[in-house]
Amino acid sequence: MDYLERNYLIIKERMIEQMEKSLELGRKLIDTELDTGLLNFIIKPIVKTFYDYWAKNEARSGTLKQIYITLDSGKQLLLNGKNKESFNKIIEKNFPKYFEGDQTSRQCSSSHRNYERLSKMAKRTFKNYLKEVVKLLEIEDDVDNYGDLCRAAFPSKEIAEQNLMKQLEYTDKGIQIVEEDIGILKIPMGRKIIVKALRHGFQLTKKEFITALNETYNKK
Repeated sequence: MDYLERNYLIIKERMIEQMEKSLELGRKLIDTELDTGLLNFIIKPIVKTFYDYWAKNEARSGTLKQIYITLDSGKQLLLNGKNKESFNKIIEKNFPKYFEGDQTSRQCSSSHRNYERLSKMAKRTFKNYLKEVVKLLEIEDDVDNYGDLCRAAFPSKEIAEQNLMKQLEYTDKGIQIVEEDIGILKIPMGRKIIVKALRHGFQLTKKEFITALNETYNKK
């Protein structure tokens, strides 16, 4: 199944590229949101230091863990038989490890009243994410890049757009839960700045994903 290994590498490279762009964008947004008035000279270096440490360590390692768990889960499904029962078993087996890498799990208090809601939203995200990855992994057509792979897996722009919107909806709802009560964050300082940057980053990333999708399907 050479096509499976080929697709695995194409998707992995794309996911890692998106991760790096997101972390870079986050750093820029932290700067733009840092308007803390008289306490700016105190708050600014603390928040920046926290973000830089988080991005270089926890965020990168956690996101990479999620990428590999999702890809390996998809590969396992295709090699051992893809059906509803095996899909559900994979989800139940691998979600706890996936959630360990999630920044929801790492940066939010597990004792907070909204934590369980975040966990459930993360599980929905993982399920949808895995379904999409399986469709991409199973393509046997001759493809050279991620755009080719997407067009083969999702024949129409409308289908691809529906999948993207569903994934973005889950992400949006997760952010909304944090916005409802930022006390869920374990971060001791700069919570409002972090949440504002998170929301702004989501909005920019959503636009970027939609632009990329349009370019992929408008390509002649």
